[in-house]
Amino acid sequence: MSETQLREIGEDKSLLLVDDDEPFLRRLTRAMEKRGFVPEGAGSVAAGKAIATARPPAYAVVDLRLEDGNGLDVVEVLRDKRPDCRVVVLTGYGAIATAVAAVKIGATDYLSKPADANDIMAALLAPQDELPPPPENPMSADRVRWEHIQRVYELCDRNVSETARRLNMHRRTLQRILAKRSPR
Repeated sequence: MSETQLREIGEDKSLLLVDDDEPFLRRLTRAMEKRGFVPEGAGSVAAGKAIATARPPAYAVVDLRLEDGNGLDVVEVLRDKRPDCRVVVLTGYGAIATAVAAVKIGATDYLSKPADANDIMAALLAPQDELPPPPENPMSADRVRWEHIQRVYELCDRNVSETARRLNMHRRTLQRILAKRSPR
């Protein structure tokens, strides 16, 4: 989708960014300012809900997993306060069930991290009835596998034996995977 096919930002350029990764939040805030938005950042579910209640934005980018809860709680407040808000949910853990939940609750789109500002802008400004274009740099299959293993590991309270059992994988194999850096 070319730049000309995207919707215009519109008169209300307000954008709520909710992410507990401070460096990412700062970079995304600067990048979205350069693209014409007026961003306001929040580092927690509580801060995101407070901003969504006090000053409901026209656009929002919300991380799914935050230290103090689930980003979908912010999406619910946004839907209540401003039903026309275009919301993109971001997460480092791409899962079909979570994507379905995000869209059912009112998110416009769902992107896996690392999503760049161009991917986010394309999702925010895609025409209502059209899907945004596929990301320029999607996660590799190795990265998706690694993210899934990390997610299950976290859900099992970082218990290697339990994680290996649930993934139907040998414990030593899992330990080797966990010891390595994340693939690109």
